[in-house]
Amino acid sequence: MKASKLAYKPVGLALGAVSGMIAGAAFKQVWKIVEGENDAPSATDENRSWKQVLVAAAIQGAIFAVVKAAVDRSGAVVTRRVTGTWPG
Repeated sequence: MKASKLAYKPVGLALGAVSGMIAGAAFKQVWKIVEGENDAPSATDENRSWKQVLVAAAIQGAIFAVVKAAVDRSGAVVTRRVTGTWPG
């Protein structure tokens, strides 16, 4: 394994944690706009409809994927600037 890939591992883990926090906060804000509620439904919430559960899951998945990609890409760009090599 290249040294740059090995050195990037802890950075990637930290970025993953940060992206999860950012995505979670973004999803809460979007859900407030979509449904006007603070808490999104869980899949086992019997008081919520299929539509609510599936829409919440789709929105949450999309937000998490976009935030993760943006944070990972930004981390790779910074790593290249600092080390001169692409971590992937």
